[in-house]
Amino acid sequence: MTIPGTESPWSSPNAPARVRLALAQINVTVGDLEGNTRRIIEALKQADASGCDVIAFPEMAVTGYPPEDLLLKPRFLRENTACLQRIVEAQAGLKCAAVVGFVEVDEDIHNAAAVIADGKVIGIHRKVYLPNYSVFDEDRYFEPGSSADVFRFGNIGMGVTVCEDIWYSNGPARAQAVMGGAEIIISINASPYHRGKWRTRESILAARAIDNTAFVAYVNAVGGQDELLFDGQSQVYGPGGQVIARAPSFKECLLIADLDTGESFHRRLANPTRRKARANADTELSTRVIPAPEFAQRERPVESGGVLPVCVGIAERDDEDAETYRGLVLGLRDYVRKNSFENVVLGLSGGIDSSIVAAIAVDALGPEHVTGVTMPSRYTMNETKSDALLLAERLGIRCLTIPIEGPFAASLAALADAMAGTESGIAEENLQARIRGNYLMTLSNKFGWLVLTTGNKSEMAVGYSTLYGDMAGGFSVIKDVPKTLVYALSRYRNTISPVIPESVLVRPPTAELRPNQLDSDSLPPYETLDPILNLYVEEDRSLEEIVQAGFDEATVRRVILMVDRNEYKRRQAPPGIKITPKAFGRDRRLPITNRYHDW
Repeated sequence: MTIPGTESPWSSPNAPARVRLALAQINVTVGDLEGNTRRIIEALKQADASGCDVIAFPEMAVTGYPPEDLLLKPRFLRENTACLQRIVEAQAGLKCAAVVGFVEVDEDIHNAAAVIADGKVIGIHRKVYLPNYSVFDEDRYFEPGSSADVFRFGNIGMGVTVCEDIWYSNGPARAQAVMGGAEIIISINASPYHRGKWRTRESILAARAIDNTAFVAYVNAVGGQDELLFDGQSQVYGPGGQVIARAPSFKECLLIADLDTGESFHRRLANPTRRKARANADTELSTRVIPAPEFAQRERPVESGGVLPVCVGIAERDDEDAETYRGLVLGLRDYVRKNSFENVVLGLSGGIDSSIVAAIAVDALGPEHVTGVTMPSRYTMNETKSDALLLAERLGIRCLTIPIEGPFAASLAALADAMAGTESGIAEENLQARIRGNYLMTLSNKFGWLVLTTGNKSEMAVGYSTLYGDMAGGFSVIKDVPKTLVYALSRYRNTISPVIPESVLVRPPTAELRPNQLDSDSLPPYETLDPILNLYVEEDRSLEEIVQAGFDEATVRRVILMVDRNEYKRRQAPPGIKITPKAFGRDRRLPITNRYHDW
């Protein structure tokens, strides 16, 4: 197997400037200290067998990220430290050094990276910049670091940073490269995914490499953790800002790259701005150079066998819809498996939302682990019934048919006296959704199946959903997927195999809770609604700003009113996978009781 960079004359087996680096893009589980530690040790041994000089693991790989209030449990902290010691012992006798994310405990606790070589911890970097925005709450738990050390392996200097540290131009990487002479900066991360985030990441990493005339190696976690999704896409940048290696998204792998630190040396000779930066350095971070054992010079065959697939070179990027779809598949698979479920169940309405959720579930778990349930009422059209059955047949899943007409009629009769003298309306419509939710939860209770809800972000935003009805369930797969994106993902899925009937894609969406009902009876067209929601929910734009963007004021006012009035519903929704910059749940946080309105 050819490793990028080996063609350089500086990269001969005897050249001291040559470093073989491994980035372990692994899927760990919060709280699974034993399993995470075993996986780290296995990957470390695999990297050593492949002739690697150093391997880096994601942020807090020992504990999983984010451990949240597990960090308040002293026993959890002690066991995390004991697991790090097991990794240190496993490294003894190996030639490959390791950078491992864990929780350091002294008089306080720190989000930290241990540098391990010769069977001991030779140094620790404490995360300097603790994010406390969006989904992050690190100020709640950790004490920040105040140093930026460099580990000198013979004549090769290596700096270590943790996640947020690399986002700051004058942060630890700057001190390590300019003041400590580091040619390689390793950044360990647990950076959650959202669509398009890779563009920001890559521009920042390239800038850090160019600014510091250093290699920047970025390793990221992969996998689902509750509502968060980690996409991996670990990568290495050269001192000129060029991509040297990149791992694929949403897949575990061991990314291996050969680095020629002579390139950094030559670029620094020709770059007088770095000398000025050293003379005018303005940083409060202390920088020490810590001696480390020299990297061994040895034969370097790459072992393709092992616990992780080996990646070299630059992985191609997927189309954005394809990448998002694969992320939803991984997020659902991890939520189900990591929470010890085996099977899922969902209602099949014959509509677009339940169709895409069923397809994601089958791709995540296999058809034998998915059950669909059709629950027709007096208002269900023959077309939607047949589409639901056709979808189930194409996906190869079991499909139950449980009509709701009997319970619906009986419930109306039981409520007749209490609701006498009133007109039939939303309460009667939602009663049908609640009967369906009751059926699904009863099946879940009986067979241990996890109920998947099928509501999308557009519906969740404006409250076009029924508490204890279609919102009832354990996991909301497309909770953060706007309706227009649901259609795009469905069309993408049909390029793999045409499982979603074309009639589902072209039929106007409907809840089928009254005769001839359409979503457009209650909502603006989704092509109008979704851009307004993006501006109001994700970008926090005011009514005036949204109107100035070209939208009808009455429509905008109506949408904002619906969003504001339905915070109480969203608080009671099941968790779901975050794929946009601002998701409902742990990301967008507004009070339920709130008399301030932006309309």
